[in-house]
Amino acid sequence: MGVPPKKQRLIVIIATVVGVLAGGAGLVAAINSIGGYSPQQRASAAMIAPDTALPLVFRGWGSPKLFDPVMDRAKDQRALTEKEVFGQSEFAVSKKLKLKLVAKKLDADCSAALWGANLLELVSDAECTQVARGLYASSDGRYIGQYTLLNLKDGKSAADLVESLKTLYRGGWTRPLESPKATFPAGGYSEAGGYALGHYVGLVWLGKTDGADPGPKDDFVSLTLALRGAEKAVYRRVVTIAGPSS
Repeated sequence: MGVPPKKQRLIVIIATVVGVLAGGAGLVAAINSIGGYSPQQRASAAMIAPDTALPLVFRGWGSPKLFDPVMDRAKDQRALTEKEVFGQSEFAVSKKLKLKLVAKKLDADCSAALWGANLLELVSDAECTQVARGLYASSDGRYIGQYTLLNLKDGKSAADLVESLKTLYRGGWTRPLESPKATFPAGGYSEAGGYALGHYVGLVWLGKTDGADPGPKDDFVSLTLALRGAEKAVYRRVVTIAGPSS
């Protein structure tokens, strides 16, 4: 997005204070003075509650050709199961560090796992029939992550959703699962990525349990790759449809 996390936080604070004191006109002027946000993003920022946990950074990627066999749900009609997506209880980040599953949930009503009017409208148009969420805590207690998998009607809907989230994610996001073992700190730093996987969308959300910005020793790339282990469920479906050679 071109806006550092600290400036993004400043935008949220200004949006909240100015919204109370001066109304919508003051909000637009305040955010314009910082720069870097589109009108859609300014509108979304005004809806953020001070205690909302959501990523400060989001990046999105389109579907690789590998997932062409599952581009249409009509060819992949079998519903996802909780065991299929979250049957593996932990993922290795390194020899010493693991992400351990502490909560999981599969909803047939996608609105139960998401918030934000624009996002809910997008997933409704995409005929979302399932959303699976898994919450993970690192073995050293320093990191928290959530993987969310959305079951949409086709690859175009998945790609459009990921593209839309590049600008709208601060006005709508996935709801974090609750667990005494891991919680996303409200107002703390976290980052996310969206991946179109045929007619599925995978959302990776990672942060530090203390809410601090990542430092040189925080390897969020390896954490992301480990958390994406939940996507093995989609890979297995590709093999089922296209055969082992795929």
